Amino acid sequence: MPPKPQFTREEIVAAALQVVRTRGLEALTTREIAAELGTSTRPIFTYFESMEQVRAEVRKAAEKIYLDTIEEGLSKPIPFLGVGQQYIRFARQEPQFYRMLFLLRAGLDENGVPSVLTKLTCESVMKTYRVTQQQAERYTRDMWLVSHGIAALIVTNSCPYTDEQISRIFTGFSLSVYKSIKEIPGFAENDYDRDAEFRKLVEK
Repeated sequence: MPPKPQFTREEIVAAALQVVRTRGLEALTTREIAAELGTSTRPIFTYFESMEQVRAEVRKAAEKIYLDTIEEGLSKPIPFLGVGQQYIRFARQEPQFYRMLFLLRAGLDENGVPSVLTKLTCESVMKTYRVTQQQAERYTRDMWLVSHGIAALIVTNSCPYTDEQISRIFTGFSLSVYKSIKEIPGFAENDYDRDAEFRKLVEK
């Protein structure tokens, strides 16, 4: 009868996740995982054939933490604002996971937005703002670009804004994008006369 494994697969993934959380993806090696577990590297290869498999599991575990954080935002009175705030919270609380998921390997959809975010938010945006799916996708893309920019400042320790200032930035961009979608025919589809629209603003 073979000996019982010293550690479970879940414990090894949890140790690997902790290595990334505290030292970054670059530090994820069998030696570092073993040190986190207080053992040799042998138990790791009881369950995994390569470090690529370990990295894939760590990424899935980090995505789960991210999704749990984002879903909390959807329960707020203004769901997309809540999502934006939770996105920033994730970047602030888990900067190494943010780097791994969105800076090192983004996993973007055809609109340039993380696929996991699009699936979660578009339905909420359609319901809250009474827009079509295409309009919701445009809104999500533009607001994610704002969120991602602020989050990148946070994870690089370069963000000069308070939470209140960030909330006001989100509100300003949200109003701008929403009004453009509602008031400019073809805006969401990128099929409108930009020069004409700017002339209207200048002439007012």
